[in-house]
Amino acid sequence: MIKVGDLRKLPHSDLSLGAFGLGCAPLGGLYQSMSDAAAGELLEGAWVAGLRYFDTAPYYGYTLSERRLGAKLATLPRDSFVISTKVGRLMRADNSVQPGDDGWAEPLPFRPLYDYSFDGIMRSFEDSLQRLGLARIDVLYVHDIGRATHGAQHLHYWQQLTRGGGFRALETLREQGQVAAIGLGVNESQVVHESMQEIRLDCTLLAGRYTLLEQTSLALLDECARHGNAIVIGGPFNSGVLAGNNKFNYADAPSQVIERVAALKQVCNDFDVPLPAAALQFPMAHRTVVSCIPGAHNLNQLRQNIRWFEQAIPSELWQALRERGLIDASAPVPPSGA
Repeated sequence: MIKVGDLRKLPHSDLSLGAFGLGCAPLGGLYQSMSDAAAGELLEGAWVAGLRYFDTAPYYGYTLSERRLGAKLATLPRDSFVISTKVGRLMRADNSVQPGDDGWAEPLPFRPLYDYSFDGIMRSFEDSLQRLGLARIDVLYVHDIGRATHGAQHLHYWQQLTRGGGFRALETLREQGQVAAIGLGVNESQVVHESMQEIRLDCTLLAGRYTLLEQTSLALLDECARHGNAIVIGGPFNSGVLAGNNKFNYADAPSQVIERVAALKQVCNDFDVPLPAAALQFPMAHRTVVSCIPGAHNLNQLRQNIRWFEQAIPSELWQALRERGLIDASAPVPPSGA
């Protein structure tokens, strides 16, 4: 049975990630505010529970998440944890920032500016070191590159990464030992395939595209396995719809999604398994997945996520989901009792 403290090694790096990590967007006040005291309690609770992998980004709360996480990590031995953060946005001081901008309840007065160029990547990296209070970062992800994010501007930003030296900056940081691994942190799959044609990725944080609800990226994960590009599962609840909040891809879930979730929940109920437990464990069965990093808005929610992650699930549940066409017939499933 998989446990929170289990480690999985990246194929092209000496780095190992905890099978269960903490996504730190809620530390930035995603959709609801969080006090400094509550943030500290959450991080301390995560540490006591055995979590050793933490993922953040400059964008989360407009630098708030990185600052809060850095304050906690400053009290810990550097080699006792793994941290990932992201590049692709520079944060510029801006007094016009308002509560609720981009979904952040209480963002700090900095406005994100996309920049995937060599100089932009290097500046973003250095700024994150300052906010986190660290001399190195373990995993550095390119944040939100892709057509779904940038639309008509995608080619412009893609050229910053390729011709403009953004990928070269990542390789430089890896070669110099300032980061142990590089990759993407994205909500879309096609750009992962395209990036692997340009650079050797060690690890990709893929949010919402390989879950109990949706396996559209199964072929991509198989490709990643062949190339040694490990996958970290972000958004295992698809923005929360698999945990009961009716949000999907950061918006209200459409009716067809609600109906499919109801069908998944019915099967889980038949086996007396909470739907969120199945959602957290399902993606871990793929051979290229090394970690799952749901967020949590408070300590109780974190503890519940851990219980779900470690709950025994009978193999018959996965078989029933396959028989009813609710998961891809070729998708691997966890072993019995795991």
